[in-house]
Amino acid sequence: MDIVASAVRTCLGDGAETFDAVVAGRCGVADLPYISPDAVHVRRGYPIAGPSAEDPLRASRLLTACVAEAVGSVRLAGRVVALVGTGLGELRAVERAFVDDVPVAAERLHFADAVRAACPAAEVRTVSNACGAGGHVLALAQDMLELGDADVVVVAATDSVTESMLAMIGRVADEPADRVRPFDVDRPGVLLGEGAAAFVLVRSAPAPLARVLATGLSCDAHHETAPDPTGIRRAVDDALERSGRAPEDVDLVLAHGTGTALNDPVEAGVLGAVYGDKPLVSGLKGAIGHTSGASALHSLDVAVRALRAGVCPPIVGLRTPLPEAAGLRLAGERTAAALRTAVVDAFGFGGVNAVTVVEAVR
Repeated sequence: MDIVASAVRTCLGDGAETFDAVVAGRCGVADLPYISPDAVHVRRGYPIAGPSAEDPLRASRLLTACVAEAVGSVRLAGRVVALVGTGLGELRAVERAFVDDVPVAAERLHFADAVRAACPAAEVRTVSNACGAGGHVLALAQDMLELGDADVVVVAATDSVTESMLAMIGRVADEPADRVRPFDVDRPGVLLGEGAAAFVLVRSAPAPLARVLATGLSCDAHHETAPDPTGIRRAVDDALERSGRAPEDVDLVLAHGTGTALNDPVEAGVLGAVYGDKPLVSGLKGAIGHTSGASALHSLDVAVRALRAGVCPPIVGLRTPLPEAAGLRLAGERTAAALRTAVVDAFGFGGVNAVTVVEAVR
């Protein structure tokens, strides 16, 4: 499955701006707008700068911009399907409808209108699958293309910051985190980012940006929130088997890396068991926060750019690696390397795990 176009929005800018900023080690953390920090016990996050008045359909606006940019750069022919992954949908619009009496039409809580504003011909499906949603729509896209159920698939994802998710983060922290520090021994916890991404995918193209070989999935239902190494390993093994690649073929891993007490040691243990010290390991959440259902596609865009540039970005915020990651090649700084094959990890509450293998096309 070939990637022929992509578009991204994060707190650091568009796709090229985000990649350049992450490679340079920049952090997009800032004070949260719109939501009272005292109400949620969280003061910082990775928001996209916007107007003083909050847009009640912020996730939709970000998505429309990305889809318009992605589809505007290529010619679409045949049956076009758009698959949108999200963790929260337009939950913020629901919150404002109840608390601030800002009305919202029920059909706007999913993303058909947002996609069709930029791509009128698309058949649109929204998949709400926690923080693994972007990876899951990649898997569905590959199925549709290989089975002939679509000629073009626009794979997209979007999420914005919501008060209820902030409140959940605030309840489990004695002190609010100041930033995300993935795989760091002093990691203070996760903070939310926001953003969107869109990719145009076809079964085969003459000069693609990169090729998605496979996505492995698992849904272990081990715990409401805690990750399970067995379930994660199942998704990794599934991805490698479907892609026809061995662990030693992998040059770069874009880890899920949430900077939380539970995720990082579990993920580090699985990465060490599967890959040893062969691939470089990086991650984005120290730079752009946890962008929920969009996080897999944000990582995919950076992975594609890293493969094409031959540059592994650093893990922004990493100072002292945690003991469980001692055997990994964590990218503490910008690293030039020959990169051909990359893996993107995305894990969600309830064990909805997705692991994607992407390869450079020379």
